[in-house]
Amino acid sequence: MARPSLTRDEVLETAAGIVKRHGPTALTMRRLAAELGTAVTSIYWHVGNRESLLDALVERTVADLGEIRPAGRTPAGRIVSVARALRRQLRDHPHLVAMVHERGLTERMFLPAQQALVHEVHGAGLRGARAAEVVRAVQVQVVGFVLVERNRERAPTQRPGEEELWDAETAEGDPGLARALARPVDPERLFVTSVRALVDSLLAQ
Repeated sequence: MARPSLTRDEVLETAAGIVKRHGPTALTMRRLAAELGTAVTSIYWHVGNRESLLDALVERTVADLGEIRPAGRTPAGRIVSVARALRRQLRDHPHLVAMVHERGLTERMFLPAQQALVHEVHGAGLRGARAAEVVRAVQVQVVGFVLVERNRERAPTQRPGEEELWDAETAEGDPGLARALARPVDPERLFVTSVRALVDSLLAQ
């Protein structure tokens, strides 16, 4: 019999924490039971075997990623807010997102964000193929940006770095540009700038 105080939600929350910190391969029933301070049989009682647990985690992740609430006073601003929320979700749950992808549910995972974008694109007066183009362009921009971010974060230290490469000569006599390119990138600011430019351009056409 499972420990009375143990709940299915608690099991899934702890399992998600293990995956988030260490990746899916680190999630074993024995490790999960140890973190919860219970017997392995209690885990089976609540969620079944490991495959059933992974399925439940994927469903939970898909549901969590669906909770995107646009904010802003204009359609463009609200679309940008959806893009920012999606980027945060993908960055906050890399291992869980990878697990969803491995189980063939990536398109389903993105559906709620796409639906939020559709609603805002309709609010901007676009319909049909034109609206679809905006939705897909924004999604690709978000996913591509996150992939580049993660690759930069995992890359070895660069020698020489940007601060050494940029000077007035390499910047074609523009010292202000050289100083700006030599500084560390502000990912959030760059992301918002790029998405806003994309959205403004698409909505204006």
